[in-house]
Amino acid sequence: MMRRIRNILLVEDNPVDAELTMEALGEHNLANKVEWVRDGEEALDYLYHRGAFKDRQGNDPVVILLDLKLPKVDGLQVLRAIKEDDLLRNIPVVILTSSREEKDLIEGYRLGVNAYVVKPVEFGAFMDAVKELGAFWALINEPPPVTARQEN
Repeated sequence: MMRRIRNILLVEDNPVDAELTMEALGEHNLANKVEWVRDGEEALDYLYHRGAFKDRQGNDPVVILLDLKLPKVDGLQVLRAIKEDDLLRNIPVVILTSSREEKDLIEGYRLGVNAYVVKPVEFGAFMDAVKELGAFWALINEPPPVTARQEN
């Protein structure tokens, strides 16, 4: 059985948080590639091979790390689109956000998020949390089988 390339999609509008997340994931080679998009619209374009990503090659990400407070299309709208799509719904989505609002937590789980992680403010704790997330989703968790759409 051929091993899938394990790419992670990071949806984060804060460049500092994105850089820290990519550094933490890269420190342990937890993914072949981390794709960073800066808003919800870019995330959907990436997943649907539209716009700047229309010629994107390769499989869907093994996991999506999704911020909630995003420009253009917010994280809950992105999550809703993913979980309502038969071809995307099996991609694990981890909300990685600074929001401690109960309504966001409730809505995230209602929509089918796989995990909800509140970003620690302290640098070391943030790096440790991302490493643990990456290790689980990119190395330990067995992703769903490749779909017909992904094989083309």
